[in-house]
Amino acid sequence: MCGIAGVVYSESGRSVDPGVLKRMADSIAHRGPDADGFHIDRNVGLAHRRLSIIDLEGGDQPIGNEDGSIQVVFNGEIYNFRELRSELESKGHQFRTHSDTEVIVHLYEELGDRCVERLRGMFAIALWDARKQRLLLARDRVGIKPLFVSVNDGRIVFGSELKPLLAHGDVRRDIDPAAIDEYLNFGVVPGDRCIFRGVEKLLPGHVLTVDVSRWQIERRRYWQLNFEADETLSIDEWQEAILAKLDETVRLHLLADVPVGSFLSGGIDSSIVTGLASRALSTPIQTFSMGFREAAFNELPAAREIAEHFGTEHTEQVVSPDAVSLLPQLTNFYDEPFADSSAVPTFLVSQIASQHVKVVLSGDGGDEALGGYSRYAHDLKEASVRRLIPSWLRRPFLSTLASAWPKADWLPRPMRLKTFLTNMSLPPGEAYANTLSLCRLPLRHQLLNADFASAVKRHNPAHAAAKGFLNGGPDPLNGMIAADMATLLPDDYLVKVDRASMANGLEVRPPMLDHEFLELCARVPARLKINHGETKWLLRQTARSLVPPSIIDRPKQGFEIPVDQWFRGPLGELFRETVLSSTSSVGGIVNQSTAKRMFDRHCRGTGRHGSTLWSLLTLASWADQYLKEPSVSESSTRPVAIQTGGAS
Repeated sequence: MCGIAGVVYSESGRSVDPGVLKRMADSIAHRGPDADGFHIDRNVGLAHRRLSIIDLEGGDQPIGNEDGSIQVVFNGEIYNFRELRSELESKGHQFRTHSDTEVIVHLYEELGDRCVERLRGMFAIALWDARKQRLLLARDRVGIKPLFVSVNDGRIVFGSELKPLLAHGDVRRDIDPAAIDEYLNFGVVPGDRCIFRGVEKLLPGHVLTVDVSRWQIERRRYWQLNFEADETLSIDEWQEAILAKLDETVRLHLLADVPVGSFLSGGIDSSIVTGLASRALSTPIQTFSMGFREAAFNELPAAREIAEHFGTEHTEQVVSPDAVSLLPQLTNFYDEPFADSSAVPTFLVSQIASQHVKVVLSGDGGDEALGGYSRYAHDLKEASVRRLIPSWLRRPFLSTLASAWPKADWLPRPMRLKTFLTNMSLPPGEAYANTLSLCRLPLRHQLLNADFASAVKRHNPAHAAAKGFLNGGPDPLNGMIAADMATLLPDDYLVKVDRASMANGLEVRPPMLDHEFLELCARVPARLKINHGETKWLLRQTARSLVPPSIIDRPKQGFEIPVDQWFRGPLGELFRETVLSSTSSVGGIVNQSTAKRMFDRHCRGTGRHGSTLWSLLTLASWADQYLKEPSVSESSTRPVAIQTGGAS
């Protein structure tokens, strides 16, 4: 687990400045505190920061082939590297390290760009082929590891985070209004879009290649999950297949030359992973949990029960409102505005774990793999109703009714019909995108100042989720899973874990996001994922031989902080000072009058806006750090410019 950065110029006469490359690497030193490494070939520069996990002595990067004509820097882990190494050695390739990184070099020599299709793991790769004058950038199938890229007519800059691109000096801090709109809608900037114009995130399961001699740039998708149900297996056979594949992938994810622990939330996914890891290890695994004083948010008793059941060495901590003082620090690590409040406990549990181990396993991915979110069950009920209403009636009638229906959080729950009516009027993919929305129209645009609101009035944030929904095929559950895997999984949940863990020099491995496990789960019939409204039904049945029934049968809890309560208490004053103040850094983006009315309604209890208020607070914290004139020590960055041209 590491951080990478680099730059390639089209002009052979423009050389890479070693000082600039070093500055880019230093900006992500937290991702790799153990070592750094550089490769410069005139107009090409690769940089690496290392967190040593495998081959502690010999695995420094960049790593090249026998004659040095191919060089690679890599962030991640390749779990099948020993198998690949044996295959490559049989073909005559010579290895000088025991690192998984070196496998990538020789596999590229054999397969070219298709080498990524043989890799089982999480990765962001930058590979330079000097003979062909060709750069290859690649990202793992589901987006566990990040990769930011900025391309112009004569230059490409890339890095594991946005920081190296800003440190280079050519990347401007020009806000994309559409990114702000999508941020307020989802709480993150999803897809290939970035908060700054001219920067993109390489999408999961994609490669980007640059033919430097012709300056020809191509992007290609190399993997997509295929949701085609296999109806030939019985329930018992499915349980056997799921457990066998999970056991295999957990064992692979335990591969390391340093101690490995496990996050333990108290939910079924982390419990299964911890249980299988405990069964594979000869000594007790170390587990780490985070909870809250507020009982409705606290999973520590369940985590403690699992720890006792498997005999782990358990460490836990309680999060208090004081933890919000971490917000400026978190903002720095996340680079883009990021409004998932569970980043706070994730950072804290990573901090605790890093004091004991260098690697932890997590249960991330189980909900997407086997249908674990309550919203899935809820929207399946909506889908069954939608099918009963003729399409010619849904759009004009229900859309009008939804627009007229008040958003009234104080009404009895059966009368809170605005979202339901809206969803009934929309096609399935757009309806699910609306379900995911944290702040819907017209309020979302009312929260923007006039220039930003005008720039995004025709922009539709639902596009990415709705497009992802179509990849799931005709079944609505698979559509929702596919939409999540295109948006919230790579751009929210995995970003949250990556930045929080890497900030603490900790590697997090999610066995349930192994692509072979996901491919198996995609073949499971939807009726076995959610059965009569029970989420993750097949996984629950599978886990009964491993996990106590009290854990399997308990309702799912989220991991976010109790923002609704905290904004009516200790967060209130911080919001006034940070967002509503006349000197606020978001005054040029946010309509403060609308924000104040929303805040006042929330405090009075006549509205429930905790998630949106948190998104405004984190946006303000981000603006404080990223929308400022550079100081002398930050001379590599450009002055901020807010562009409000038409949103794409």
